[in-house]
Amino acid sequence: MDRIKAKLQEIWGYDELRSPQREIIECLLAHRDALIVMPTGGGKSLCFQLPALLSTGVTLVISPLVALMENQVQELTEKGVAAGLLHSEIPATKRKQTLQTLADRQLRLLYLSPETLLTPAVWSRLCDPELKIDRLILDEAHCLVHWGETFRPTYRRLGAIRATLLQYKPIGTTISIAAFTATADPLSQQTIKKVLQLEQPAEFILNPHRKNLRLSVKQIWTPRGRREQLTKFIDKYPRQSGLVYVRTRDTSEELADWLAKRGDATAAYHAGLSPQARRRVEGEWLSGKLQYVVCTCAFGMGINKANVRWIAHFHPPVLLAEYIQEIGRAGRDGKPAEALLLVCEQTGLLYPEDRQRSRFFTESIDQYYDLATTLAKQLPPTGDVREIERNFPQSSTALSLLHSVGELGWETPFHYRRSKTSKPPNWQSLQAQQQLLFRGVPTYIKYSGCRWEYLLTAFGCKPQVKDWRCGNCDFCRKR
Repeated sequence: MDRIKAKLQEIWGYDELRSPQREIIECLLAHRDALIVMPTGGGKSLCFQLPALLSTGVTLVISPLVALMENQVQELTEKGVAAGLLHSEIPATKRKQTLQTLADRQLRLLYLSPETLLTPAVWSRLCDPELKIDRLILDEAHCLVHWGETFRPTYRRLGAIRATLLQYKPIGTTISIAAFTATADPLSQQTIKKVLQLEQPAEFILNPHRKNLRLSVKQIWTPRGRREQLTKFIDKYPRQSGLVYVRTRDTSEELADWLAKRGDATAAYHAGLSPQARRRVEGEWLSGKLQYVVCTCAFGMGINKANVRWIAHFHPPVLLAEYIQEIGRAGRDGKPAEALLLVCEQTGLLYPEDRQRSRFFTESIDQYYDLATTLAKQLPPTGDVREIERNFPQSSTALSLLHSVGELGWETPFHYRRSKTSKPPNWQSLQAQQQLLFRGVPTYIKYSGCRWEYLLTAFGCKPQVKDWRCGNCDFCRKR
């Protein structure tokens, strides 16, 4: 603990750790596998960054978003920490320089996406027998569950990484794995542990309830009414920081322009912006130059701002996990904050926008299943994923879905083997699980009870007190 406290004070300027940061840090320093579910703003990043600085090898941080990686590495670099990052937007010369720094044993933390980790240049360097890898960190681990089967199939191959790397390392080498997320229900927790092949992991599961965060849902009947309710809400908090979440890049641009014309200090933010534009918007919001940002889900992960007083969802999110992540960015300082969710009227007859958007998303998912069903009949029983992808376009998604239903195993991150079974893949069971995830937000919207009670129950933290109420949501305040 003396070493931990000394490094904590030296780099971060803190004298003490929050609970259970100390226990998590000690767990990682003991090279144990771990699953950590800690609310947004709980200090998850420090829990793996500090052990990395107290270790002799490199810690690999697998992260889903470029903005998240860049933000964390910039903060670490400003503190004098030897941290690097690799992603698809980095110029070739910079990538080569970072890989050389890694080879020279000068990095303590290396941030990279799942896809970048498995590129030939990076993977060959990681397999160097002389490169000591202390641990793998999967940051925002809920993305493995929500994106790994369709949008980011590489997530499904991560479980084979440790065993494959150890084949290249000296005998007796240990590499631990820790998964961090702010949102994972019990089923998602089991999926994360199974896919990553965690070995007797220590588990730190914290309740996501925020007593200072007021939740409310407001029905709207027209596009004009949606904008009116949003501006009415924003005007309740003059010159106070907030965020407006939308579903698409186009809406982000259009809505930000409309709000700026009425004199608001705001800007659009989405994954389609250049890295320089994203950094500029983040910096101006953090400094207070922008009161709020009109953003997609690409904004917020890993960005720390304590005094956010309000969050508005202009559109409902697709998943409850997204919702609780995004509202968790308000009120990190413990002071009162409010989250408003705007939804179309429930019948969808007068204003069908939300229903149409949800239908488009689920139909897109169904197309993936149709593709996987077709390819499953053509894919060979074993093979190298790189060769298979050349011969069968979009086969990576089919392989991911086959892995999800237990019809395929990854012997290495690149080589798969089909299960020996005469039964067809059980797509119905997997689709039922997906549909259950998609029903979470619509059920939350229609729920006629305490909103925090619903969220806590959905994430496996059901209050033990009978008839528990938060006293701070729109339902509880009416009663």
